[in-house]
Amino acid sequence: MPRDVLRPGRICVITRGRDKGRKCVIVGMADDSHVLVTGPKELNGVKRGKKNILHLIPLKETVRIRVNSRDETVLAAIEKSGLKQFMTELVRFEKPG
Repeated sequence: MPRDVLRPGRICVITRGRDKGRKCVIVGMADDSHVLVTGPKELNGVKRGKKNILHLIPLKETVRIRVNSRDETVLAAIEKSGLKQFMTELVRFEKPG
């Protein structure tokens, strides 16, 4: 996956772990294979934390935020972009076969 897609403000779907199917916003790079994401928790239950980039599907939607923005700032940017309802919707994954 190209690194330029995984910039702060990109909205992604989490594909593994306890937050599977929920959407998150990238707020920064942790290292070469991990990014820092947030839901924010008040909006859809995704806590701020480090996620492997292989466990994320980037979407075309973005919000305008700075690197390492606080959850309150991210939530305000989501509301300003009109994506609040979009962020609360879950994504279902079908099992192959």
